[in-house]
Amino acid sequence: MNPRILSVQFLSPKYWPIWIILLLLRALVLLPFPVLIKLGEGLGTLLYHLRLKHRHIAEVNIALAFPTLSADEQQKLVKETIKGTIITLFELPLFWWASNTRLRKRFVIEGMENIEKVLEHGRGAILMGGHFTPMLMCGRMLAMDLPFNILVMPAKNKLFEAIMQHYREKFYAGIINSHDIRGMVKALKKNEICWYSPDQDLGGDNIVFAPFMGIQTATITATSRLAKLSKAPIVPINFERIKNNRGYRLKILPAWENFPSGDDVEDATRVNEFLEQHIQEVPDQYLWVHRRFKTRPKGEPSLYK
Repeated sequence: MNPRILSVQFLSPKYWPIWIILLLLRALVLLPFPVLIKLGEGLGTLLYHLRLKHRHIAEVNIALAFPTLSADEQQKLVKETIKGTIITLFELPLFWWASNTRLRKRFVIEGMENIEKVLEHGRGAILMGGHFTPMLMCGRMLAMDLPFNILVMPAKNKLFEAIMQHYREKFYAGIINSHDIRGMVKALKKNEICWYSPDQDLGGDNIVFAPFMGIQTATITATSRLAKLSKAPIVPINFERIKNNRGYRLKILPAWENFPSGDDVEDATRVNEFLEQHIQEVPDQYLWVHRRFKTRPKGEPSLYK
């Protein structure tokens, strides 16, 4: 194992819970794939009934995004969302330790020709997708056939971050801090690929308000800026956890034309509309436990109180 993970500092009692969870996850990788998914669904159902903070966040988000659903339909979607989010935890053993041979049996990729066509021009490519719960697994699987850089925000827990860093370095071509625009541009200008997700509300100044699921939503302008600085095209991707525990599907779509447009709001709206289309296909797989509508226009109250 990487020496960073075996550092003396991680022997402190405050890290023991992480070590215990790590040992449990290591054992889980031996289980069949459908069993892992069922365990995630079971724990997700339990946590749904415990009514923790993230259930409240999901309830607010789904009520805002799907106002035409009945109260019962919204609650059903909240429950499925919590289950999908917890399944991600049970996918970690596969992400870290499953062999490529085992994973290939569970993965379908469509549209590889779209990324190959883009790379012929030598300007790199920005793979743009949203924060859907199977993102971790689909990223790992795509990396088996397509080397790309990932953009990350370091985890607060130092041991967990060291573990994630170890396996990211193992599977991906490069790791770039999500705030490092210069690093992204440098990689793109070398005709490399960056996987980029622009759909989280992280606050800050570089945002505009654009429609998302019928709500004026804080949307980062970095997508336009990155495309403008690097001259790299946006290549949208969709990915999903296939129903009935059959695996995962990832679609690489044709590169966008006329982007950026020169209008940040117009570009942000286009990004959000693309995400909305995929959300409508798999609404339970979007990361509704994130406070997507946290930042409000001046004078508007918080939506999560």
